[in-house]
Amino acid sequence: MLSYLIEMGYLEEIKARGRAANPFLLLMGIVVDSFGNGQAELSMQVRPDMLNGVGWLQGGLYTALCDEAMALALYTALENGERIATISESTSYLEGVRNGMIIANGRVVKKGKNVAFTEGCVKKACGDEAVLTQTRASFTIIRRT
Repeated sequence: MLSYLIEMGYLEEIKARGRAANPFLLLMGIVVDSFGNGQAELSMQVRPDMLNGVGWLQGGLYTALCDEAMALALYTALENGERIATISESTSYLEGVRNGMIIANGRVVKKGKNVAFTEGCVKKACGDEAVLTQTRASFTIIRRT
């Protein structure tokens, strides 16, 4: 499972530098398509080096992509001085891909004082937009003291 901790200024860095603001996004070739109002969309080209031994996109990469989308969506709903870390996450795998572009959508379901709940999905970017995975995650909200 991925942990995610964001410092203030991250949204400004994403706006200014795009994926270069986040080493994981850069490594995976993830593009920040949009974010705001508790939602975010990211996209990624499936590459041959991302496939598992039988030729499908490795399952953890769906979860990682969706985790990034959900965290970015949540970050747009944080107050000044708040940070987040993933505390639980569950992904259901519905369909696999071997190549092409995929899109992750994340959204905030509920943000409480100490915990936030998010959900997201990964879809094919082609015309049918088939849902590949569905993910739900909880994040702890950390306040600077």
